[in-house]
Amino acid sequence: MSQIALPLSAGSPVAETIVVGPSLQPVLDGLASAATWPFRTAVLAGPARSGKSLIARWFTASGLGEAIDDAHLIDEAELFHRWNRAQADGTPLLLVSGQAPGAWRIALPDLASRLGSALLLEIGAPDDELLGGLLEAHAARRGVTLGDGALAYLIPRIERSHAGIEALVATIDRLSLERKAPVTISLLRDALAERGGEWQPRLL
Repeated sequence: MSQIALPLSAGSPVAETIVVGPSLQPVLDGLASAATWPFRTAVLAGPARSGKSLIARWFTASGLGEAIDDAHLIDEAELFHRWNRAQADGTPLLLVSGQAPGAWRIALPDLASRLGSALLLEIGAPDDELLGGLLEAHAARRGVTLGDGALAYLIPRIERSHAGIEALVATIDRLSLERKAPVTISLLRDALAERGGEWQPRLL
């Protein structure tokens, strides 16, 4: 597992980090190659809590170009104006959305045509290395110490979902505080059971 640290934001004493694994590396490589994007435009799409906004901030902080978060919520005329400005200025434009262009309904034909030509970068399900890194990162933010063997126990049993990982760590933290107990395999088992409606174990 590796991490990319972002510059400190105003009022934050701790730098935010992007946890990197093999499944995310192609997205970061694509962003780093912004100068080669068709029409200087790319769409970054991914599920909830997958770090899209954080990655967009890294993109702009690195001087690679400009980014528009939640681009699917922006007025289409304004978005078209921003696209045209990117062409005129020669500045790569990253559009961040929870929806890929195919699922993102665009009424303005000219905008739909241009975004259809943009490079699509999609954040997929996390691999095992990224799962472990995300578990550790969320636990560290909450001050939770995962016991020996915690990752080996959890990784085969949890849903490959960014939001699900974050929610599971919140459940582990709550159970540990309620019981005034360290994080043991028994507690992890109870946390998984509590979220049984959302988790799809891969082991019998």
